[in-house]
Amino acid sequence: MSLRSSIARLVGKSSRWVLTNFTNGGSSLPGKLAQTVDPNILSDLAKNYQVVIITGTNGKTLTTALTVQALKEKFNHIVTNPTGSNMAQGIVSTFLAAPAIPKGEQGIAVLEVDEGSLKHVVKHLNPIAFLHTNVFRDQMDRYGEIYSIYELMTNAAKEVPTATVIANGDSPLFNSTELPNPRQYFGFNHEADHDVEPHYNTDGVLCPHCHHILKYHSLTYANLGKYYCEHCDFKRPELTYQVTEVEELALTHSSFRIDGHHFEIPVAGLYNVYNALAAYSVASFFDVEPAKIRESFMKAERVFGRQEMINIEGKKVLLNLVKNPVGLNQVLALIGLDQNPFTLISILNNNYADGTDVSWIWDGHYEQIVDFPIEKVVTSGMKADEMTKRLTVAGIQPELINQVENNEQIIEAIKAAPTEYVHILATYTAMLDLREAFIQKGYIQSNKGA
Repeated sequence: MSLRSSIARLVGKSSRWVLTNFTNGGSSLPGKLAQTVDPNILSDLAKNYQVVIITGTNGKTLTTALTVQALKEKFNHIVTNPTGSNMAQGIVSTFLAAPAIPKGEQGIAVLEVDEGSLKHVVKHLNPIAFLHTNVFRDQMDRYGEIYSIYELMTNAAKEVPTATVIANGDSPLFNSTELPNPRQYFGFNHEADHDVEPHYNTDGVLCPHCHHILKYHSLTYANLGKYYCEHCDFKRPELTYQVTEVEELALTHSSFRIDGHHFEIPVAGLYNVYNALAAYSVASFFDVEPAKIRESFMKAERVFGRQEMINIEGKKVLLNLVKNPVGLNQVLALIGLDQNPFTLISILNNNYADGTDVSWIWDGHYEQIVDFPIEKVVTSGMKADEMTKRLTVAGIQPELINQVENNEQIIEAIKAAPTEYVHILATYTAMLDLREAFIQKGYIQSNKGA
């Protein structure tokens, strides 16, 4: 270790101690300070770890959490970034916070990495594997179209040609480019072949070889499924890991079979079955037995802001992050399972981390919610006017909508809600700010020191 690296570690660890003990934490500042002293500090911090990079548009945080749970069944020294601090500074902070590994031993680092940050960290991390969850239209002001996002992912993989790429085989994009890396695929094989077409507004359904529209033998959601091209030989690759049966999709949990083995997770939605399948794939790559993976999933907890259950003065609140049309539509389908009368709260921000362009809400299938048992609607956030307009256009009666200005008023609206159940849909910074308000009120515990 060089003198510069030693000083960088000291600066980073010292700042983390101060933040942990005198503030509410701060997940990326120690990393920023350490990188300022030594831009190559990440290489030194990661050298004793086998690194798995988890990246893609949706599902990174829960997939990372489930993967860590599964690997803990077999391995002792595991590092991860559980708060979703997935850019370079946050990843450095993650390593700075990790306990020292005994001399002569090796750890595993399971890291959620923002697609835009891949190029800044991959050369330092030298991963053993990449996990590619999916690619959907997301924050176009930051990333551009889905093909630009995928290019960021493939360029990172090419930097480490020895790393295995474990990818969602149901996504046509992930089978569109030749890579020097070993490849494995996961996907759904849970129903008999039949002819089905994706929604007319779906991205990524053109054959990458001949540019005709792809057909599907089965379709889970968006552009994911058993695709094929009628005009050339392009089709879904052979799957290494597969969901063979979906047993139950309930509001509070999901049960299913992977490679014939029964699993259950404490979160709902078909998209979360994909996240569990992805985690299973990584754990299997590390030779964790299916029975151990099943045990780990049963012990899994909900990730903050992702179907997070909160009790507020007797109200049962379910908090969900939404950030792009595909994710939004899956969350809307999820809350549509609730047969109880409920209050809907929708908070729309357009900070940089949310994506400054909020036009994506017009691609969400809000029209379906007019059939939900909604008794009250509350809108808020930096773009509350736009959110209110979108819901009105979807068919929500204006007299049902109460637009409020801040988190204090949101909390008051929750307490005054005419229903026991409350569903909150919030963009990223709105979710973080609201959770902080909940922490200050004592409704949830702080992630201090995380």
